[in-house]
Order: sequence, then C-alpha cells, then structure tokens
Amino acid sequence: MQEGFSYMAGVELPGVIVSVGRGGPGLGTIQPGQADYEQAVYGGGNGDYRVIVLAPNSVQEMCDCMGKAKELTFKWRMPVIVLSDGMIGQMMEKVVLPPFTPRRTDEEIAKQCPWATNGIGLKNRQYNFISTLELDAKEMEARNKRMTAKYNQVEAEEVDFELYNVDSETEYLIVAYGISSRVSMKTLEMLRESGVKVGMLRPKTLWPFPNKKINELAGQVKGILCVEQCEGQMVKDVRLATEGQAPVYLSGRSGGMVSSPQDVLEDFQKMASECATKSCPKGYWMK
Repeated sequence: MQEGFSYMAGVELPGVIVSVGRGGPGLGTIQPGQADYEQAVYGGGNGDYRVIVLAPNSVQEMCDCMGKAKELTFKWRMPVIVLSDGMIGQMMEKVVLPPFTPRRTDEEIAKQCPWATNGIGLKNRQYNFISTLELDAKEMEARNKRMTAKYNQVEAEEVDFELYNVDSETEYLIVAYGISSRVSMKTLEMLRESGVKVGMLRPKTLWPFPNKKINELAGQVKGILCVEQCEGQMVKDVRLATEGQAPVYLSGRSGGMVSSPQDVLEDFQKMASECATKSCPKGYWMK
C-alpha cells in the first residue's frame, strides 16, 4: 500500500488512512504496538513526499481525528494518516459524535475541488487528468520543489501538541504519544506527588513533529524520557530535535506488551540517577 501513498502524494490527492499498530513485523500479533511510527512518518513509497500523521490517545480523539483528517487532507491536498495502536483500537470509552454532515453533491464537489475528476455528466466541467508521470526532468524537479514548499508550510502551520505540568521550573521531560501518553500520565502524577519537577509533552501530530518546542525545552531540562511501545522509533526524532542539549532515554515494551506506570517510573528513576551523576553524555539514549 505504500506505493499508493506516494502516488496519492504525487498527484496531491486527498485521502484518509487509519493505521492501528500491532506488536511485531509481518503477521506479528494482534496485541498493541507503536512500531508503525517510522512507516507512517517516513513512509515506504518512492520519491520526495510527506503525509500528515495524527496521533490520538483516546477513543474520543480517534473519532475527532476523522473530522480533522478530512479537513486537513482537503486543505493541503495530501494524504493524512490517523496512527493509533491496538490498545486504543480495541478500547471502549464514551464518545460524543459530531453532528451529521450531509454528503456533498457532485456539483458542490466540482465547485470546491476544481481539480477533481467527476465524470463527464456535469455541465461546464473542465477536463481533468490526474497522473504522477512526468518524463521531463526539469518539470519533475519543479513539481518536487512546489510540493516541498507546501510541506514546509504544513510544518509551519499544523504542528499540534499538548503540554502537561510544564513550566519554567520543569527539570525533566517525558515525551509520549497514543497509549504511551495515557500510561505516562499516571507516572507523571506519581512523580509530581513525590516532589519531582517533571512535565510531559504529547505530540498530537507526529508529522509535522514538534521539533521547535522539544528543542526549547531540551535547553531547560536535565533529561528527557521518550516512552513508546516498540524498540525505539520516535526516540530518534526526539534526539534530533534536542540537538544534543539534553540526554534522551527510551522507555518501552514491544511485541504487544504495554508499559505499566511502574515500568515508566523505574526507567525515569534510572535516567534521573544517571543525569544527577552526569554519567550519561548529552545526546545519548538507552533502554
């Protein structure tokens, strides 16, 4: 399916894809996992392209993300992936559904999306042809540059994240998305109750990624703990965002196992201990 993603991006065709991660490569397991991060954020299709990636952490957000994804995919004319995990994908929670939106007519679609191919039955309809094939290298380069300019604009306008207990006195930072952020919230409460000045950043968009905010906080904190349910994928982006200003550790499980708040707490304590003795060099991460 990755070739389809790159094709959609290449012709700037809107589309929403929902990906619910499992515990391993291939058939893997049906248990939760967050090892699809790199597949979604960096893609496996050919060429220079990006997709917007949304990361809900509740059933309500899964529902809300569908409306947001529809808005973004038509606004920017690029694919949007809603990246969830097996835990949230099988979770039962109360949900407030959005108001019903009637289906647009063919005439409305033709007016709002003049680039679309809507058949030949509509009057006053221009001829549209959608293809990624470009045999002229100069024309292909021009298209790539135009798309790159659009991606840069998306990065400037669509970054979304939430901060929890982050202020000028925060000494440590947890970065987590999806189910990992739900687990980490309990760890955060436990640490704050014991007097530790720790906050959390939850990316709600994995692309565009909150690089600037993480970089800003990295200059303030002693260490960063990245929590994810895999062998370490988002942690690489967190490390790049810090530009070596603070050590970055990984806390997580894989294969369908999900971290407990106690697991995250123990990894946090190990990180804090090493950061206090300065035995952990800047820019380093470990599990």
